[in-house]
Amino acid sequence: MATTPLDLDQRSRREPENQRLVGARLLSTKNIAAYIFLLALTVYFLTPLYWLAISATKNNTDLFSSFGLWFAHFNLWQNLYETFTYGNGEYVRWIINTALYAVVGGFLSMLISVMAGYALAKYNFPGRSLVFTLVLGAVLVPPTTLALPTYLLMSKVHLTNTYWAVLLPALLSPVGVYLARVYATAAAPDDILDAARVDGAGEFRIFWQVALPLLRPGLITIFLFQFVAIWNNFFLPLVVLSDPTLFPINLGLATWNFDPASHELLFNLIVTGSLISVLPLIVMFLVLQRYWRAGLAFGSVTG
Repeated sequence: MATTPLDLDQRSRREPENQRLVGARLLSTKNIAAYIFLLALTVYFLTPLYWLAISATKNNTDLFSSFGLWFAHFNLWQNLYETFTYGNGEYVRWIINTALYAVVGGFLSMLISVMAGYALAKYNFPGRSLVFTLVLGAVLVPPTTLALPTYLLMSKVHLTNTYWAVLLPALLSPVGVYLARVYATAAAPDDILDAARVDGAGEFRIFWQVALPLLRPGLITIFLFQFVAIWNNFFLPLVVLSDPTLFPINLGLATWNFDPASHELLFNLIVTGSLISVLPLIVMFLVLQRYWRAGLAFGSVTG
């Protein structure tokens, strides 16, 4: 049968439609695969937290005799009571210490980082490129390699076994300085700063009243990074502290686990204490997530 021009026209119209249908099916398949992959990652990352929450409801016997991902005898309230009262309430002291280290250290580190990053972004001075290169180099240095030199320095000035031994090293964050420079470069336009100078504002006033509000997403991001880093810091307190009354939570819980003088099984208290120590981090991220996400997105675009 001969093909008419009308048939060719109809066929030419169907081909783009068929291609769109095939493309939609492929796109739908890719979306399903992406969702499955993201779901698998979510399960992978949340399973330890789920296990921690479930295990905090068990006593020592159930921890080792029951299925790890499901409940046994509900013992959460007793675990909480024993965690907060064991050793004359030393866990409460560790929470206070950790909050002091993380909040004070995170805030001061954020402030120092944003001042340094703003200076590197907005002022021309001899050696600026060299300073920024050194900052980038410091980002690559693992913090654990600095623990021993930090101990020796603190020992020279008689600050070991004090709060300052943990706080002072936490004040300097190369990552924070780098992020602050990235944010300040684009978030604080030179035109606005020049307009403030024309109006007669000094440099400190420009920084505090003009630039700092513009850098708020970056400030929150730097604070969260440093807060989490200090909260989870284990090796430095282990090296510079020996007084249990100065320990942060993670180091204190480690002493419960490895104390050779103790013949008690404290695994249920360690698990419960670990769960409690995670909650402030979750709360911080939930409260500040809109600033944190905005800061990360802004940094990814401007960096």
